[in-house]
Amino acid sequence: MLIDAHAHLDKYDPTELDLVLDEIDRRRIGTISVSIDPASFVAAESIAARSELVLATFGIHPSEAPAWVDRLDDIDELMDRSPMIGEVGLDHRFVVDTARHGSQRIVFDRMVDRAVTSGKVLNVHCAGAEAEALATLLGREASRVIVHWYHGPDHPLEGMIAAGYMLTVSVEVLYSERVRRIAARIPDHLLLTETDNPGGQRWLTGDVGMPDRLDAVLEELARLRGVIPESIESLVHANLKRLFAGDTHVDGWAALD
Repeated sequence: MLIDAHAHLDKYDPTELDLVLDEIDRRRIGTISVSIDPASFVAAESIAARSELVLATFGIHPSEAPAWVDRLDDIDELMDRSPMIGEVGLDHRFVVDTARHGSQRIVFDRMVDRAVTSGKVLNVHCAGAEAEALATLLGREASRVIVHWYHGPDHPLEGMIAAGYMLTVSVEVLYSERVRRIAARIPDHLLLTETDNPGGQRWLTGDVGMPDRLDAVLEELARLRGVIPESIESLVHANLKRLFAGDTHVDGWAALD
């Protein structure tokens, strides 16, 4: 089974979404549809009701943190309802206004604490704030973590590997030598794949990302590791199953069968 550990299915228009869900079901692509705010989570839940292979998860993206920093009690019920927490984190790369970074930290702290207390996996964004995000996760004893689309310095990467965090490789591995070097350093047992569809591919080339971009990611990872793509597919699926082993919050999600 293919695994897309980080996508935004709510960002497709209705016609595109029909094609995407058809492809997910036909190709058996276990897809984690993360959210950036309450509205996107509700939309993702509706989408997940259409496919047993889609898992909808709630998070507050760091770009949205200022809108929610004073309303954190309002999102507790959504965190309880969600089977995992994400997309959450810190962003100092794309959110360049430093006045917004304090809100990111407060929201991230709250959501990490909630995930740790409830025993849920975190799906973490840390662009430009890799070391700070790692320090937060370690300081709050978060152990079940997916780090989304890592593109940062070597030292935080080594810290995330030492902590046993899963790291996704995105479609950027097809275009960036730096990302290829990062991908080659991720140990087999911590490797996951993602698309960040539909926006990941669009950010890189202007094209709407579709689930079949996972094929190219698998092929590149296989080339980097000197194996066949089917080996990477099996490895990634096994890694995700191990991450969620014994987690009652995701019972019944078909991607873990």
